[in-house]
Amino acid sequence: MKVLVTGESGQLGHDVCLTLERRGIAHKGLSSKDLDIRDGTAVQRVLEEYRPDAVIHCAAYTGVDRAEEEPEACFAVNAQGTRNIARACALTGAKLLYISTDYVFPGKGERYYAPEDETGPLSVYGKSKLEGERAVKELLDRFFIIRTSWVFGINGSNFIRTMLRLSETNDTVRVVADQVGSPTYTADLAPLLCNMIQTEKYGIYHVTNEGLCSWAELAEAVFAAAGRETKVQRITTEEYGAKAPRPKNSRLSKAKLTEQGFSRLPLWQDAVKRFLLELNIG
Repeated sequence: MKVLVTGESGQLGHDVCLTLERRGIAHKGLSSKDLDIRDGTAVQRVLEEYRPDAVIHCAAYTGVDRAEEEPEACFAVNAQGTRNIARACALTGAKLLYISTDYVFPGKGERYYAPEDETGPLSVYGKSKLEGERAVKELLDRFFIIRTSWVFGINGSNFIRTMLRLSETNDTVRVVADQVGSPTYTADLAPLLCNMIQTEKYGIYHVTNEGLCSWAELAEAVFAAAGRETKVQRITTEEYGAKAPRPKNSRLSKAKLTEQGFSRLPLWQDAVKRFLLELNIG
């Protein structure tokens, strides 16, 4: 099997390539410097030359707040770029695994969102990722759409790294306490994705580490595991005042993973501890 991975320089793309390498699976990882997915001709050329059996599409515009100010740039990558990838997969016969997000949902109430539930993104970022999903479903029959949330990994910036940095110079940090979801460790997610692409169990899946928390609870867990004395001041979404609206309910049902015979990821608390060990902290 040959696998093409976009977004190789990002958190998830990095760990996907690492997993494929460890398993001895032929692959090519591409960063935005290697391939501009907004260029449909370039995307088609790369797939025709490499002829992958599968593409794991991790590349994305992820600046959620910045996207509110530059929606065209966000849609160019997440919507049109994904359409270019999907079209090239259709023409070359490759199956596609597309990474999407909890932000495709409005995030109201406290129920768990199932893969088939009605979407309703609040932000430009969420809308752009949903357009990417639509392109995949429109152009392909052999696809996986993986909605995940609160991603953290060794190769890039993330909430946990930010909290650790702030704890070095602050006795107290203000963290949102009314958004609830599940953190996702890329070192846990990547192996599952690599398992999926070797099957024909296509469709939309929700994948995160098990368990729920608020951002404030996640920060408290990070400080405790890292031995930091920094305190968390719990605030509301409104008090934080981010430019882009966020879903307050990011509970995602992973029942479909079990139904299709895939292993669920470990508890998020365990994932945080292992990530800190990867960072040589704690």
